[in-house]
Amino acid sequence: MANSNPDDSRETHKEATVLELDDAQKDVSARDEAAMDAELQQLEGRLNELKKPKFEVAFSNPAVFTYILVGFASLGGLLSGLDQSLISGANLFLPKDLHLSDGQSSLVNAGMPLGAVAGALILTPTNEYLGRRMAIIVSCILYTVGAALEAGAVDFGMIFAGRFILGTGVGLEGGTVPVYVAECVPSSMRGNLVSLYQLNIALGEVLGYAVAAIFVGVEGNWRYILGSSLVFSTILLVAMIFLPESPRYLMHKDRTVQAYAVWKRIRGFATIDAKEEFLGMIRAVGAENEEDKNTKRMPWLDFFTDGRARRAIVYANIMVFLGQFTGVNAILYYMGVLMSKIGFDDKTSVFMSLVGGGALMFGTIPAVLYMERFGRRYWANAMLPGFFVGLVLVGVGYQIPIETHPAAAQGVYLAGVILYMGFFGSYACLTWVIPAEVYPTYLRSYGMTTSDANLFLCSFIVTYNFTRMMNSMTRIGLTLGFYGGIAVLGWFYQIIFMPETKDKSLEEIDELFSKPTSVIVKQNVKNTVQVMRDLAAFRWKKVFVPS
Repeated sequence: MANSNPDDSRETHKEATVLELDDAQKDVSARDEAAMDAELQQLEGRLNELKKPKFEVAFSNPAVFTYILVGFASLGGLLSGLDQSLISGANLFLPKDLHLSDGQSSLVNAGMPLGAVAGALILTPTNEYLGRRMAIIVSCILYTVGAALEAGAVDFGMIFAGRFILGTGVGLEGGTVPVYVAECVPSSMRGNLVSLYQLNIALGEVLGYAVAAIFVGVEGNWRYILGSSLVFSTILLVAMIFLPESPRYLMHKDRTVQAYAVWKRIRGFATIDAKEEFLGMIRAVGAENEEDKNTKRMPWLDFFTDGRARRAIVYANIMVFLGQFTGVNAILYYMGVLMSKIGFDDKTSVFMSLVGGGALMFGTIPAVLYMERFGRRYWANAMLPGFFVGLVLVGVGYQIPIETHPAAAQGVYLAGVILYMGFFGSYACLTWVIPAEVYPTYLRSYGMTTSDANLFLCSFIVTYNFTRMMNSMTRIGLTLGFYGGIAVLGWFYQIIFMPETKDKSLEEIDELFSKPTSVIVKQNVKNTVQVMRDLAAFRWKKVFVPS
């Protein structure tokens, strides 16, 4: 008889043990899923308690509804981008027609971000008492009123009022849509789908430059340019009437059965992940609501007293600051004027503005497709150096004499603008993704108020002071020294302090921000050192190790 091999026996025993563990895990998973199904079945039985919505839309495949919801809600971004770039074309004609001084022209340009600060300040009450959906509807009404006043303006007061009211809609919608989307979509797709909002902003900016190019030769051109946003605000208003409320908001208001009904329509319960996320939401938000009832205090005080909330608000608002103080909105608003400064005539300046807007839009597409694959940290730290190089080229373009070398000056300047706007388009998605996901549910509307107000206040400061800063610092000092300097400082901040939230549910992000900052910093430094070692080893092998 042949002798048995001890190694074969051990291997067989190991395989049997692994199979037993797999079977045990499957049994646990089956029991867990059965318990989840039983809990969901109870909610299913209570659906008949609900009054059917007047304008309800449903699809046999919930995933279709998710994409439709994201697509229409993100139209708010298109409106925001449209109204940011329309003023660029109007700036070439509006000041002359309304006899505006330089100071009045600056206020007209800055009127929208200033109004957006006001919109951000009403974000919390509208989101808390009216809900995410109704807040977006209110913003559409403000858009419509503001655009109508702009188109019919006869003096400075009227045009500024229109810009301010329209800006209020931008601020309210800008802080609500990313939250609405983040609360409705699967965690595995949240970064990509919230980034779609920035893609729509970029698309709106390109569309704004295109509208300006269409009407540039028409008498009263700036009225048609500024009034065109009425079309898109009406489309979004009608769409929001048929879209549901965010399930997390409904749960936040203890309307569990309604949250279940909405989740069933937009997400479904076909996978164990969807079941776990929904039931995890119920427990996490329910615990927050219970704690809030027991303590009887003002929730926003937690930003000062609770480490988890404090870390979120500091981190989100620094990221917003970095996005704005690298100068993008000033360049967007004054794109037509800047193109004329580099040697293009007024009509050509309007058309050339499409170059910058197009670069911003195309730069956003990679973020929509790949941010979730690579993660927030990688994305942020890869993009900032890219648009710093763009700023360098813009500065060099300013230094080339336009009188003697017009082609070189325009070529280098446009190359810089394309690089800057392209890389910023990818980076800017983080400005919406991060604030939408880092706050706890019970503080999300309060946190978004601060981030939204901060975003548009920074935009107002940068835009209103752009001409003054350019005159005092020179164009190269402003673009390369000021904007570029902030980009470099921001890069180091992100490497050290930026946590990774890729693939985490909103409840798992709660756990991440519950850790002390020192823990996050140590992990980031460790990861960075490891990446540097890997790169050094790779280069060493490539250069010195013979093939």
